Amino acid sequence: MLVMLLYKGETLFRQGELGPLYHIKSGMLKIIRLHEDGSPILMNIITAGETIPHHSLITQQAYHGTAVALVTCDIEVLPSQEWYQTLESGPEKCRDIALLLQNKLRMMQQRIDQLTQAAPIDKLRKLEQWFDQHISPATLCDVLTQDEIGQLIGLRRETVNRLLRAKAAETTMKEASV
Repeated sequence: MLVMLLYKGETLFRQGELGPLYHIKSGMLKIIRLHEDGSPILMNIITAGETIPHHSLITQQAYHGTAVALVTCDIEVLPSQEWYQTLESGPEKCRDIALLLQNKLRMMQQRIDQLTQAAPIDKLRKLEQWFDQHISPATLCDVLTQDEIGQLIGLRRETVNRLLRAKAAETTMKEASV
């Protein structure tokens, strides 16, 4: 078993490449997909306990995006050939994959809940709460740009900037009154 340490900002794999699967033992990654015009879009957030890429858990396919560490990560490398042989010889592994995908669907449901909040500030608060569960004491702004935050919650970068400044001012006023 090969375990690797990936530091914040380092790339695990690139869009379009073929390679092994990975089990995230600790840390958090973002998956970015480049459009034909070169513009990046934040596609997914990967947390500890996940095995990626999800779309290659049963059959191998090129990486759909580029995986970049948001914080320091411990990652187990799962060679493709061994992974798929284990699936062929042990059907119980298929149940493990089903559970992995179930957990990912539940995470996506939480993300949909974030997107369906009516007020932009509520979308931001829900996202901050979710990130706090996974990367505390680091904050959302420690690991994502305002543009990426906006992509996750369906807001423009300018709106995210305004909301973050208003929250900072509110915090400063509360601290001053204490």
